[in-house]
Amino acid sequence: MGNKNGTIELTVLGTRGSIPISRPDSAEFGGQTSCYMIRAGEETIFLDGGSGLVSAPTHFDKAPSILLSHFHLDHVIGLAMYPRLLEKGSETVLYCPVLTPKGAKEILDGVFSPPTWPLSLTEYAGTITLRTMSRRFQIGEVTVETMAGYHPGGSVIMRLTYGGKSLVYATDCEPDEIGLVELAAFSRNADLLLLDGQYTEEEYRERIGFGHTNAAIGLKLKACTDVGQLWLIHHDPQSTDAELLARERAIGRDDVRFAREGETICL
Repeated sequence: MGNKNGTIELTVLGTRGSIPISRPDSAEFGGQTSCYMIRAGEETIFLDGGSGLVSAPTHFDKAPSILLSHFHLDHVIGLAMYPRLLEKGSETVLYCPVLTPKGAKEILDGVFSPPTWPLSLTEYAGTITLRTMSRRFQIGEVTVETMAGYHPGGSVIMRLTYGGKSLVYATDCEPDEIGLVELAAFSRNADLLLLDGQYTEEEYRERIGFGHTNAAIGLKLKACTDVGQLWLIHHDPQSTDAELLARERAIGRDDVRFAREGETICL
């Protein structure tokens, strides 16, 4: 299973921040945490392994790759129940950032092991192949570039390019003025920018240093990067559909939206 028509196809499987939620007032934008499925050529690539991964497809012509932006629980919790990992003989490639002196296996074993979870990821029936992210690497014909994010404990921002199209995934980031310049350069001319927009401007003023940002910073980035489309992601678990819709209407632009779980875009 892939996308053979030379485009990048992205599907939002989860775009909520911090914790999964399930409430009637959040049905439109969804309640699963960060996970985005990309199909490009022969490749299937997941950006993060939040709870949205649980509903992802499992059967592919070649092993899918999961790229972790960082190891916070809302970005890895879906690994525990991704059905593919329960299938004997299946392989899933997990690309992990280098954020601490600890290795990825040690970090993940600290999350997925007794007493907090009955077994480690390497004890599942399927095979997980761990790989370390570098500044630039290839997954088949997809080029992945990375830069350091701006988040407590660290994070990685990614740019994926295939067939002359590119998208930038910048979740869990709170750039300062210098960081904003760096992120603008990294994102320049991308077709799609997925940017953390968890807070309103008022909320952000009370949460400076939490590692998240707001739509105003996203609009500032878009204005100086020639990014085709801006999708704001990592919605606060307290934000309702009505609140997110109001914020989207206030921006009033076709090329800027708040991402919705289940939607797909082709670049």
